[in-house]
Amino acid sequence: MGATSSSVNELPENEYLKKLSGRERISENDPFWNQLLSFSFNTPTNRYFQVSQKELSAELKLLEEAAVSVCKSLVENNPRTGNLTALIKVFLSRTKELKISAECQNHLFIWQTHNALFIICCLLKVLICQMSEEELQVHFTYEEKTPGSYGSECEDLMEELLCCLIQLIVEIPLLDITYSISLEAVTTFVVFLSCQLFHKEILRESIIHKYLMHGRCLPYTSRLVKTLLYNFIRQERSPPPGTHVFQPESDGGGLLYGIASGVATGLWTVFTLGGVGSKRAPQQEESSPLANQSLLLLLVLANLTDAPDTPNPYRQAIMSFKNTQDSTALPSPNPHTFQINFNSLYTTLCEQQNSDQATLLLYILLHQNNNVRTYMLARTDMENLVLPILEILYHVEERNSHHVYMALIILLILTEDDGFNRSIHEVILKNITWYSERVLTEISLGSLLILVVIRTIQYNMTRTRDKYLHTNCLAALANMSAQFRSLHQYAAQRIISLFSLLSKKHNKVLEQATQSLRSSLASDDSPLPDYAQDLNVIEEVIRMMLEIINSCLTNSLHHNPNLVYALLYKRDLFEQFRTHPSFQDVMQNIDLVISFFSSRIEQAGAELSVERVLEIIKQGAVALPKDRLRKFPELKFKYVEEEQPEEFFIPYVWSLVYNSAVALYWSPQDIQLFTMDSG
Repeated sequence: MGATSSSVNELPENEYLKKLSGRERISENDPFWNQLLSFSFNTPTNRYFQVSQKELSAELKLLEEAAVSVCKSLVENNPRTGNLTALIKVFLSRTKELKISAECQNHLFIWQTHNALFIICCLLKVLICQMSEEELQVHFTYEEKTPGSYGSECEDLMEELLCCLIQLIVEIPLLDITYSISLEAVTTFVVFLSCQLFHKEILRESIIHKYLMHGRCLPYTSRLVKTLLYNFIRQERSPPPGTHVFQPESDGGGLLYGIASGVATGLWTVFTLGGVGSKRAPQQEESSPLANQSLLLLLVLANLTDAPDTPNPYRQAIMSFKNTQDSTALPSPNPHTFQINFNSLYTTLCEQQNSDQATLLLYILLHQNNNVRTYMLARTDMENLVLPILEILYHVEERNSHHVYMALIILLILTEDDGFNRSIHEVILKNITWYSERVLTEISLGSLLILVVIRTIQYNMTRTRDKYLHTNCLAALANMSAQFRSLHQYAAQRIISLFSLLSKKHNKVLEQATQSLRSSLASDDSPLPDYAQDLNVIEEVIRMMLEIINSCLTNSLHHNPNLVYALLYKRDLFEQFRTHPSFQDVMQNIDLVISFFSSRIEQAGAELSVERVLEIIKQGAVALPKDRLRKFPELKFKYVEEEQPEEFFIPYVWSLVYNSAVALYWSPQDIQLFTMDSG
């Protein structure tokens, strides 16, 4: 590019890049590499916050086009010159001294090593997009033999680079001067795995996966997972400007040297920090690019498919790690287990639930790691975790469906525990500002949870009509129903209001079915619409609601006068279901409660105040013999993952990478794994 360059459009004509991608073989010891790697740019974080998302998108597209142009020549010439492998070997040789350089504050050495990795990452991303893994392997090979003869060095160099990236991530201390290269290492690792983006089917056999699950990379499994988790936990922000970029003193050459204040400088900077298509929330990923990128890499590794002969070791590590504070923990048979501070992990998870990826990590840990689940359920401040999850569900119209599903499944997993179901009614909250339907000056966490889940059901009934969402919402309510305690009057009202809505829907479908049948009898030619399936679905939901109400009355009648009050106030709703064959059994207790309390209220006289009615209900709850209520099996629903969860989770994780990764841009038309509207 030289000192005269001022635009990223000139990158393809830059003399150093042209030489790298040209027909001339460059030795690993050539002074060219020092010149190539001596480009300078502004502090990444500084540039990242200076421009708008629209500007980032435009600039990154320009960089993508420039990189594609350079790679076109590289693909043609590299099998003969081996310049890409030479560049990789230059980087590998430098990383051997990187730890000492960090300790000695050798800015120049770290700066050039970072630049080498940055160029490798840019080239690798384009190559992976354009070719298969087998073709990519050719570009990791160069031996001065006859063309076409490839030995084991091909696999070794690719594996060596992967292993080097892991070592860099886990061994280099995170300092101001090493932040950028640590981020670049994580980013390059994500790029290495990005071949999945360009396949419609889930990759079950991959050269890269094989290297990660066997051989030299395998012993680093637990250390890599632990480091990525700690990167997420620490949320280290990118260092301020001027603290981690070496500023060259001379006016010499170099790829970007001489235009440090120009447009292209910022463009190279942005390329390492922002991605097109990002849907960032304020104060989310930007606060810590390394934390965000590390979490995405962790999710990608956790969702790699199992090898034919061995389970995914990264998932095994996530499933088995333990608390550093737990001295009683028994030795694990899993060779990849490790210890981490659960308190720090819990705190960060509570703070970061605004992002899909943090919610997905929470789901994975609760579902797959018994140690984490046991720890979280024993916390006395569960509101810190539950409230952000409820807020996701409350703002369902602003969230993508996957994020809502994850939040709902987390609630379902939590409600499988009776201790959780009891404790949430003991936590009293004040002034829930994000709940706008009604001012809630004081409410229990349990009642708020019920309100939000019911609101989600009602939203689903009128908008998305997703049976899976319905099922999980009702399952969570059913799990909690036996432990309902001191329900807020508004929560009790909403339970009955939901039943009222379902009752009206049932009557409407029934009426449509009747009219349709009459029309079909009058006209032999008109086809009969299938209302039976709709009626069956709505009756299943109605029965579930009746079972939830019945479970509460049977197990905790005396704790819930507000529910009994709401039941009596809307008693006419239940008349039509008393003799219905699908509901007769579960209606027995509800009918008994309505009759018993109605009689006592009538005996007390007319024009009673709300307070007086509640007092009568409380007295009646004590007087009602428990043996008069029929016992039903306890309502318990357990979350069970789909038979092939990777068909859902792998596209989901890569859509998160596509939308949220710092530093990465892929052209939408190249993506094969998911459609852009669903991603």
